Parts: sequence; C-alpha cells; structure tokens
Amino acid sequence: MTPIRHNGSAGSDNDAVLDAVRDCVLAVGVRRTTLTDVARRAGVSRMTLYRRWPDVRSLVGDLMTREWIGVATGAMPVRRPGMTARELLTEGLVDAVRDFVAHPLFRKILDVDPELLLPYVLDRRGASQEALLGLLADVLREGHTDGSVRRAPVERQARSVLLIVQSFTLSLRTMTDEDDPELSAEAFLGELRGILERTLTP
Repeated sequence: MTPIRHNGSAGSDNDAVLDAVRDCVLAVGVRRTTLTDVARRAGVSRMTLYRRWPDVRSLVGDLMTREWIGVATGAMPVRRPGMTARELLTEGLVDAVRDFVAHPLFRKILDVDPELLLPYVLDRRGASQEALLGLLADVLREGHTDGSVRRAPVERQARSVLLIVQSFTLSLRTMTDEDDPELSAEAFLGELRGILERTLTP
C-alpha cells in the first residue's frame, strides 16, 4: 500500500497536526479553516506548519488521505476459515461504502466543501485512490489464484471496481429514500453487493 506522505516529519507529529485540521474542518469547514487555527489546536508554530504544508488545502489533502485509507482498510473483514478472496473483497467494499457515507469528515466535506472532491472524480487520482487500487489489486490477484474471481488484467479490474464503489460512495445519498425500505441505504448496499458479486464471479 502507498504510504501516507509525511513531508519528512515524524508520524506522531503529523498525526497531531492532522487531528487538529480535522477538528477545525469539522467545526467550520475547509474554507473557514486557517493555518493559524490549526497551529493553535496542534500546539505548534505557524512556521512549523508552513515548512511542511504551504496552505490549508495541502493539509486537508493529507488529512483525507489518512482518513480515507483508514476507513477502507478498517472495513476489510477478518478472514474466516474457507473465506474466498471474492467474499473478502465484496464484504469489505460494501462495509467500506457504509463507513464512508457515515464518516463525519466525509459528510462535512460533501455538505460544505464538495469542490474539494471534484479533482479526484473528474481530473486525476489522489494518493488515497492509488493506495486503494493497490489494495484491490492484491486481493484480486489472490482471487485469480484461488479461482473465486474472474480473470482479467488486474489493473483494469481494480480500477473498474473502484469506479463502481466510488460512485456509490459519492452519490448514494442522492438516490436513497429512507421512508421507503426498498430505497433505503441498506437496500442500495445490497444492490452493490450483487453488482460486485456478478462482476467478480468467474
């Protein structure tokens, strides 16, 4: 998996700063967050921040990388005896979408600063997407070996799966109607599970 960029600083120091920017964004959104606010919450000087991050947007980029990778890896289930790679991947991806759409930072950005996500949807892949593609590719290769996943070029297959999952993650709330059980979030996650099963099954 691609490591989170640390700009040459100790991981624990970075985590303190990223925790601080997370708290600021949750409180007031990205546009109203300043490096001064982050420095004050983190207990460091503004110059310390400027040496590592040129602006708030780059700080938030590193924060999103840390948080999104944490959600995705945390959603992967503990492997049970006899569990195939396809079952591991399908269960993990469905749980990851569920966890993403409930994640406070993800919800805040969608509500207040959705333009932050647009470059990673329309223009280029970000660090967290590259890391997720690496994770997907590893499990897909395992599925090719154990026979549970349809054989295809791994990179293309991983990117296709990420496109499916990304669409559900970003747009799920635009399609749900919690007053209708057939259109609830859980109902759509069931559809996602079926799509992934049909896509991956040999």
